[in-house]
Amino acid sequence: MRNRFGYLALVIVLVCPFASAQWVQTNGPCGGDLRALAVSGTNLYVGTWGSGVFLSTNNGTSWTAVNTGLGNCYVSALAVSDTNLFAGTYDGVFLSTDNGTTWSAVNTGLGSGGELTVSALGVSGMNLFAGMEGFLRGQYGAFLSTNNGTSWTEVNSGLPRTSIYSFAVSGTNIFAGTYGDGVFLSTNNGTSWTATGLTDTGVVALAVSDSNLFAGTSGGVFLSTNNGKSWTAVNTGLTVINVNAFAVNGTNLFAGTSGGGIFLSTNNGLNWTPVNADLRYSYVLALAVSGGSLFAGTYGGGVFLSTNKGTTWTAASTGLTNTSVSSLAVNDTNLFAGTYGGGVFLSTNKGTSWTEVTLGLPANTSILPFAVIGINLFAGTYGEGIFLSTNNGTSWTAVNTGLGNYYVSALVVSEGNLFAGTQDGVFLSINNGASWTEVGSGLPVNTSISSFAVSGTRIFAGSSDGGVFLSTNNGTSWTLVSSALPNEDVRTLGVSPDGISIFAAISWRGVFRSTNNGTSWAGVNTGLMNSYVNLFAVSGTNLFAGTSPNGGGSGGGVFLSTNNGTSWTAVNTGLTNTSVSSLAVSDSNLFAGTSGGGVWTRPLSEMITDVESEEPLPSKFTLAQNYPNPFNPSTTIRYGLPQRSQVTLSVFNTLGEQVALLQNGEQEAGYHEIKFDAKNLSSGVYFYRIQAEDFVQTKRLLLLK
Repeated sequence: MRNRFGYLALVIVLVCPFASAQWVQTNGPCGGDLRALAVSGTNLYVGTWGSGVFLSTNNGTSWTAVNTGLGNCYVSALAVSDTNLFAGTYDGVFLSTDNGTTWSAVNTGLGSGGELTVSALGVSGMNLFAGMEGFLRGQYGAFLSTNNGTSWTEVNSGLPRTSIYSFAVSGTNIFAGTYGDGVFLSTNNGTSWTATGLTDTGVVALAVSDSNLFAGTSGGVFLSTNNGKSWTAVNTGLTVINVNAFAVNGTNLFAGTSGGGIFLSTNNGLNWTPVNADLRYSYVLALAVSGGSLFAGTYGGGVFLSTNKGTTWTAASTGLTNTSVSSLAVNDTNLFAGTYGGGVFLSTNKGTSWTEVTLGLPANTSILPFAVIGINLFAGTYGEGIFLSTNNGTSWTAVNTGLGNYYVSALVVSEGNLFAGTQDGVFLSINNGASWTEVGSGLPVNTSISSFAVSGTRIFAGSSDGGVFLSTNNGTSWTLVSSALPNEDVRTLGVSPDGISIFAAISWRGVFRSTNNGTSWAGVNTGLMNSYVNLFAVSGTNLFAGTSPNGGGSGGGVFLSTNNGTSWTAVNTGLTNTSVSSLAVSDSNLFAGTSGGGVWTRPLSEMITDVESEEPLPSKFTLAQNYPNPFNPSTTIRYGLPQRSQVTLSVFNTLGEQVALLQNGEQEAGYHEIKFDAKNLSSGVYFYRIQAEDFVQTKRLLLLK
């Protein structure tokens, strides 16, 4: 199900304890998905999708996060009533009486069973209305509070079982915009509601100007001059008709759209003119007026300010660290972040600061995958094809000759060749993107490729509508290898640290592993609290999974497996945005890009130590098979001790000669790993043997150089 802005809403739990070992948010890239704007005196507030509420006291010049006590940082609505500030979130309504410094939940009577998805707020005198979005969590309709949220009463008489997206007040008339059912009117404080003449449409925005009522829909703007009894479409000059927000300033009516920026009407909607000079982000989700200032909240670009009725705009997002990061890439010491609607950002100091690097990219570009070949950095986009930079993102050039589909969702490099997965199959370039050839033999027609995984000469392609395919001849032909999977919707693919196992994340079904090139698959979800896995990343012998919260709002974040996916452990301490859309390893750190919360970083050693400390003690002595095996030139040996023991771990050649002593001394109970580096040994078969107390075991390993 899709929400009012046309993309899937994710329910996210954001309360994380503070610890010295934890994730830390980097300083950007700035921007973000801003759902709400509110003005109270000289204070300007924005509600963000993933980072809570921000306050500006200087007309948007700078912003400060004000989230103490805000139990959920996914804010869809804001409302001001006297000195009270209300925030509608995916965990109900929160109230602040001190300009956002502190918040408290005010949800008594609001819904049932904790299913509190608040999508709209409205104020009429001393009455506060909350509109509920029921797609994901089951609670629909309108609720009324007459005591600043202390208690709520359901007021749905006359309303269909529908989601409420907007409110507007005109005198004693209260209007509610709904999902798919048009506009409803109440003249008695919500006690009962009556359908107006605008029906069978989704109304995202409502605005009142004198005696005029405006409704913003996916089909443009509608005007009523008689309290909703009749409506007229008023879209002349409105080149993009998907309207998300209104703002009224005197006789000026502004409309924010999806993809067309902002339009101005000075004659009650009869004619519209675009007012987008310097407004670099065309998806406008919120508008607000404060004195002579007009503010626009955008998807992916933060806040913009106009002091001349939209004639020109200036970015006003300093301190607003909230953005939707779609992909991450590392090239030497450079870290790149691709965003939804905001292009590419570069950090040369491990995320401490970021610089926008979009010269040559189309405006408002959504970056999906990255790929690196030497000094060549490739970026796949949503609808604009593939772009190449040879100077660390300073400039970009389109490389689309022969590319039959410009919606690029996956890129991968195999033996110097670049593969592009699109909404219409796979394309191959053997000359750094200068030209492309479709390589789709064996793929169903119009297959939408979601991901790639490469292991040796094996190339796996995951599709959102056809399962997993394997090519062993550089993409010349493909074979279906996923008949044993529960469904064909493959979100992402990954390769195990040893290169043997292939992992497939299936929508809402978790992770499956194959050790025989897809002939058979087995679920590997022990400890994985979420079935919605977006991507994998590998560091040494460690496998990471980035996930999004499930439909009930639980789980999400980063999970770590140190045993090839057999079990998983959450490593999310400090990560307050658990919708992880991208992962990248750089030096000794793991970076996580999130949907709505920017980029986060955490030392790898910290997470691995945490996992080791959380593992239960083994019930008996164990010696695991080394991995990878075969190996070149290093491998890892893992063993378990049920008690403190004297341990000797040695490696022998086929003549019985000891070639390495890896451990000789007492060790504490628990699981232990030792790295064996065989760079000075020749290829061949070797044996490793452990002796701990009375336990003795020997296993075989193979070195191939």
